[in-house]
Amino acid sequence: MEYFEYGKDEVEYLKSRDKVLGKAMDSVGHIDREIIPDLFEGIVYNIVGQQISMKAARTVWGRFTNKFGKVTPETLYNQDVEDIQKLGVSFRKAGYIKEVSRQVCEKELVIDELYKLPDDEVVKRLVKLPGIGVWTCEMLLIFSLNRMNVLSWQDLAIKRGIINLYGLDSLDKETFNELKERYSPYASVASLYLWEVAKNNG
Repeated sequence: MEYFEYGKDEVEYLKSRDKVLGKAMDSVGHIDREIIPDLFEGIVYNIVGQQISMKAARTVWGRFTNKFGKVTPETLYNQDVEDIQKLGVSFRKAGYIKEVSRQVCEKELVIDELYKLPDDEVVKRLVKLPGIGVWTCEMLLIFSLNRMNVLSWQDLAIKRGIINLYGLDSLDKETFNELKERYSPYASVASLYLWEVAKNNG
């Protein structure tokens, strides 16, 4: 099991930039957030997990890993859509997974290239995949690529965390962008704590 990597330098930087966030970070302590460092597996896991609870997603993902061991594009490309569906996903999701596997196997999408690209270019390429939107791309940046500077405007829990943390009535894009700039270049670390604030005040 691997976790999102951050340490004292990132924490101290954020605390120096934002006293309110820093107080929350002291209260919460270090966060161990599990990641899926294999980007293809991360893509499939995110498709599996769309519009279902985290518990349900883990149950279905367990069926994938029990059946295939390591989830690879070659393995899934060789499955019928119906066989993928039998693992507990909708027919539409099974089709997405099959198509993503095909694109990787046929080198329409070269996964290894994405590890070296800047965040915006990764999003630009991944968002072309079926079933993958901007929010999913941003989660993959954090939880598969361990990118350090992601704060998602589309994430409702992030917005709720900001509103709760700073005692706001609402959150506009300008304020959000100001905070993202303040947290930069470690906005992903700030995101971990904003999720905790949202959860603890939800």
